Amino acid sequence: MTEPPAPTTAELRRWRRYLADERAEAAVYRDLATRRTGEERAILLALAEAEARHEAHWVALLGAHADRVPAVSLRTRVLGFFARRFGSVFVLALAQRAETRSPYAADAHATLAMAADELIHGEVVRGLAARGRQRLSGTFRAAVFGANDGLVSNLALVMGIGAAGLGPSAVLLTGLAGLLAGALSMGAGEYVSVRSQRELLDASTPDPDAHSALPHLDVDANELALVYRARGMGEAEAVEHARGILADYDPVAASARAAEAEADQHEAIGSAWGAALSSFAFFASGAIIPVVPYLLGLQGLAAVVTAAVLVGLALLVTGAIVGVLSGASPLKRALRQLAIGYGAAAATYLLGLAFGTTVA
Repeated sequence: MTEPPAPTTAELRRWRRYLADERAEAAVYRDLATRRTGEERAILLALAEAEARHEAHWVALLGAHADRVPAVSLRTRVLGFFARRFGSVFVLALAQRAETRSPYAADAHATLAMAADELIHGEVVRGLAARGRQRLSGTFRAAVFGANDGLVSNLALVMGIGAAGLGPSAVLLTGLAGLLAGALSMGAGEYVSVRSQRELLDASTPDPDAHSALPHLDVDANELALVYRARGMGEAEAVEHARGILADYDPVAASARAAEAEADQHEAIGSAWGAALSSFAFFASGAIIPVVPYLLGLQGLAAVVTAAVLVGLALLVTGAIVGVLSGASPLKRALRQLAIGYGAAAATYLLGLAFGTTVA
């Protein structure tokens, strides 16, 4: 029987990299599992076990060469850092992206089962990350978009006023006024938006106390079927479903289910005050950045360039965060956010130059 060819140096290097990453990813899932309970903990531990199977494959291929395993990749080190420090949806979002970009499908030395595992792992992690995204959807959305709005709107305002030829004190006063006005507007708007969503949800959610009437309904008349017909069921299906509900009715369980459903729906939207305060605080935190150079006493072109650089860095960070949480490329989202912010600022700067020239 012909001996298989000895692995090349490049193959050994690649297998060692795979081995290091599999070990590190398994450690990430175990770290996350220590911060979870119940079903989520079991799922994360199962993912860690699958990564251990992949690790065994590369150990077998490497043989004696498995002793010299290199440092893990930057991507995996980032995952590990976030898992140890935060253990949050950020880690799951990063892990989702990492799993979906696995190189195993194009590597002849990885089995088809391993490539399939990585693909399915991406979907598993996507489901876990979706739970975290839902928990963050209300307040976090207000925070991120509040910060972005503050950065872009106040940079555009400061640059436009500065280009019109006003002095540093006038630019500073305008920037602070824009910060306060914008933060108040964002906070009030976010409060009204979330509050309205909750009120609409309350109006559309079944009355949690309605189940108390079920034991007293006439089984033959079965008016409960009308409820399900009103929600879109056909007549025969509604009657059958209503009879099943009445036959298995448990008042304690029904009350618990109603309370849980109401809590889940409200959690998905978030608190109106939480969204308002987050929006106010993060808009202000973003809007203060373009004003910082003027607070430090800079003037003219130096102040404009410093404000643009500071805001650009902040836009890159917020754009990357949105990219991570959405499972998309952080770099692309960061550059998109930067382009939008600089585009708005450039437009108002040119308008300021035009009006300033006209006034002069």
